[in-house]
Amino acid sequence: MGEISIKINIADRVYPLKVNMEEEEIIRRAAKLINDRIKEYQENYAVRDKQDLLSMCVLHYATYSLKADKKTTVEDTEIADKVYKLDYLLSDFFSKQ
Repeated sequence: MGEISIKINIADRVYPLKVNMEEEEIIRRAAKLINDRIKEYQENYAVRDKQDLLSMCVLHYATYSLKADKKTTVEDTEIADKVYKLDYLLSDFFSKQ
């Protein structure tokens, strides 16, 4: 699909972007999540500087991303171990017949 031009508002700043059509919804949702997180920090902490709020937001999502990567790696390892064991059992079973 082709690229389209969109404008995204993050922390009261407008960013013009060119994105693939299939990515537009994800980018808009991401911007909404960021703005919602910034609003939450503004309401719950005595921080008003947009740069500080953006930094806190980036830290939140980077931490979340790293935790998700770690969890995926552990799950992938567990699945690989199970597949290996299943392969061993099937190979053993069919070699006896």
